[in-house]
Amino acid sequence: MKFDIKYGPAYALADVSMDGGDSIQAVTGAMVSMTDGVGIATEMKGGLMAGLKRSVLGGESLFINTFSATEQGQITLAPPLPGDIFTIELSGTLLLQSGSLLAATADVSFDTKWGGAKTFFSGEGLFLVRCTGSGTVLASSYGAIEERSLGGGEAYTIDSGHVVGFEEGVQYEVKKAGSWKTTILGGEGLVARLTGPGRVWMQTRSPDEFLGWLLPKIPKQEGGGFRVG
Repeated sequence: MKFDIKYGPAYALADVSMDGGDSIQAVTGAMVSMTDGVGIATEMKGGLMAGLKRSVLGGESLFINTFSATEQGQITLAPPLPGDIFTIELSGTLLLQSGSLLAATADVSFDTKWGGAKTFFSGEGLFLVRCTGSGTVLASSYGAIEERSLGGGEAYTIDSGHVVGFEEGVQYEVKKAGSWKTTILGGEGLVARLTGPGRVWMQTRSPDEFLGWLLPKIPKQEGGGFRVG
């Protein structure tokens, strides 16, 4: 199986070339196109409880689509938000923020992992998606993606809305950006302090910041009509 990421970092498309017998798991709605010779099966991965846990608690799709090739074929995948797609060659465990998982090869399993109060206070949801195995993971970002490798004990601070994922060995702590005045009035909110060893990924744009800019500009309904402002 080969992966070709096109049109990044703004409107990335994953072009996946498959040989007969290859299969790939993708979140629902990710498929853009596919050739003959590629079939699709929809299932609740891991059964009802695992599917509900992943959907309700992890912010991911209840169902997973598995695309299997009976001969050489091709499938293209894309996330709902404009941004980049990147591949991670996994050998172990990776933690992704809700909504960042796009697809994974058949030898990767995924589930939700309790993030505790640290993710609750960061506004990113209570659960992280945990990917485990030896294979390829396709993840997406809002905006471009930046990867950093942290050495043992090396710390790096990222705005919580820009964190995409990190390897399981990385320690994750949410804290104030500065004083409470800076946190509340400075627009920085809370940040994630990540401590190595391991790789971390961040996105150059924050969906929450975009929504904060967009929502006040949406026309509001008033007396059966709409007005702006």
